Amino acid sequence: MKSSTKPTKVTLSFDNGAPSIELPILSGSLGNDVIDIRSLAKHGIFTYDPGFMSTAACNSSITFINGEEGLLYYRGYPIEQLAEHCDFMEVSHLLINGELPTSVQKEEFTRTINSHTMVHDQLTNIFRGFRRDAHPMAVMVGVVGSMSAFYHTLGDIHDAQSREITAHQLLAKVPTIAAWSYKYNLGQPFMYPQNHLSYAENFMYMMFATPCEKYEPNPILAKAFDRILILHADHEQNASTSTVRLAGSSGANPFACIAAGIASLWGPAHGGANEATLKMLEEIGDISRIGEYIKRAKDKTDAFRLMGFGHRVYRNMDPRAAIMRKTCHEVLDELGLHNDPMFKLAMALEKIALEDEYFVSRKLYPNVDFYSGIVMRAMGIPNSMFTAIFALARTAGWIAQWSEMNADPEHKIGRPRQLYMGEARRELVPISNRK
Repeated sequence: MKSSTKPTKVTLSFDNGAPSIELPILSGSLGNDVIDIRSLAKHGIFTYDPGFMSTAACNSSITFINGEEGLLYYRGYPIEQLAEHCDFMEVSHLLINGELPTSVQKEEFTRTINSHTMVHDQLTNIFRGFRRDAHPMAVMVGVVGSMSAFYHTLGDIHDAQSREITAHQLLAKVPTIAAWSYKYNLGQPFMYPQNHLSYAENFMYMMFATPCEKYEPNPILAKAFDRILILHADHEQNASTSTVRLAGSSGANPFACIAAGIASLWGPAHGGANEATLKMLEEIGDISRIGEYIKRAKDKTDAFRLMGFGHRVYRNMDPRAAIMRKTCHEVLDELGLHNDPMFKLAMALEKIALEDEYFVSRKLYPNVDFYSGIVMRAMGIPNSMFTAIFALARTAGWIAQWSEMNADPEHKIGRPRQLYMGEARRELVPISNRK
């Protein structure tokens, strides 16, 4: 009878007669077991894993994903429950502190974040150094990075209290910087935060208000925006999170680390997917052309790809997509946009993807980027701001990951190895003798 006991080690054998190497197997509370290969280096052996697809670079207690089953947990809580019953302040507290807050703790946490929403007045000069047509993500990388020069006296990053203050500073100030990046594009005056508003409402105020008129955030749109923030707050060890950890592993200033994460997120293969989805819809242009583009998507010789469908991690329905789909229809109903040509096109494309055997059999379901892009466009947020808002949401997760790494006694400066494929040793020939 086959034993159900998990193996605790593996043996690496060599066909050249070299001694075998035993490697322990480590198990987490959920997910795949990992082989501990840390001892390989002393044997003169490294592993080769481009993209780190099979490599666990750290241990973490923050986020768990099971792509096969479509699961996403923050600190053990299913994303569906958090999105339905919590707001972004509660989820941020959970990610950073490990537990959902009590009502008293939430009030105190919110008050603390609100006390840091203002940015140093000289930061406005950093904005003015950019062209008015600069992409908001370029502005955010520069301005968030420059905060290193303004908030550099926070103390020891290995001190828990210093890390907490840094977390509060970032969570509070990044929305202001993101909204001002948009205002700078428009040539409109910066709107300063209003701390009586909720986190989502405050951002919408800074985005859309002007000094000329009173602005009242729409509660349904604010709830939808808050949900977007929750769904994008963390996503395990993705490219941008790994970038924050790698930069932070050297002891770099935390504001510089978050700026590095923003730069990584900017890539179209990562945070730019929802922006790419809207560009695709604009390219299709009309419902009558959907068949043409569906045919192109199925043609392996055609470079065209349907953006916003399928996911690198989720091999089933993206759990965030179902939540965002409901939110999408709530927003379209509230704004009376179901008959808008762009949104009719998006809904028609969604229907085909959910019913067409080609997409269903390959599990190419609409993902969270498909719906969040539609929601943000309906709210009046331009495509160029989509990734900036993603960065705003992900700041909560980046802070939590950065802080966890600095508190981890096992953490070391990141130093990936390589498989060298270049020239072997060569002898230099003086330039006068080279042919």
